[in-house]
Amino acid sequence: MAQKHKAAGRMAVVTGASSGIGLCFCRTLASMGCNLVMISNQEGILEQCAADMEREYGVKALPFFCDLTAPDATDKITAWLDARGLDPDILINNAGIFSFLPVTETPARKIECFIDLHVGAVTRLSRAFAMRFAARGGGNILNMSSMSCWMPMPGIAMYSATKAYIRVFSRALHYEMRDSGVAVTVACPGGIATDLFGLPKNLQKLALRLHAIQTPEKFTRNAVSRMLKGKKQYINGWLNRISIVFVASTPTWVRMMIKHRMLDKNITRP
Repeated sequence: MAQKHKAAGRMAVVTGASSGIGLCFCRTLASMGCNLVMISNQEGILEQCAADMEREYGVKALPFFCDLTAPDATDKITAWLDARGLDPDILINNAGIFSFLPVTETPARKIECFIDLHVGAVTRLSRAFAMRFAARGGGNILNMSSMSCWMPMPGIAMYSATKAYIRVFSRALHYEMRDSGVAVTVACPGGIATDLFGLPKNLQKLALRLHAIQTPEKFTRNAVSRMLKGKKQYINGWLNRISIVFVASTPTWVRMMIKHRMLDKNITRP
């Protein structure tokens, strides 16, 4: 209940807000009475999601269509907010992409997209909002990394490497902004029951029953709670926290077995 009061009446900017975990973040915040600026590159879907949010939760939900990989995306977002006199209290950098393709088989534009979205956009938005929040005396930033940031696994090199950047960048920014009243949290989730990784619905249900993955609803509730408490990092589930040690020390032959028997089967070549 205390966390709900911390969000009520505030405004959050959420990227990747029209689907998956981003949309779930919006629902979690809206259920706490938090107004929203929902950002996505899925224009029609985004507008419908914002309308649904207002109808279901009675909060203000403003859609803003934006390609976050564009170098001027952050300037467009801040200018749009300023033009409407909006002063958000929370930023959630959630937008992301995923691929099982090896680096040498990944199209050049896809490589650029990983870097532009996971590194460029997260850095520029975090910097811009950290400055805005510091000037107004406080605010919260939540950046989405992944358990894969500890996993230099074949087939997910671009995803895990850019997510590792997000984690290290966010942890450092947390300390840099600590004295200004701006809290920066990084979330490093393990398996979440969404379609991002291409896991079939029947296997998602099985993994949920075995507690191998978590529902996006539970994850976002916990992540928002940690963010509002000003925690520097959130890893969901004790099993994920313990597994970091084992994942980091996985021998080469095991990594190659996973590649050949699991990851290669999920490759969709262009």
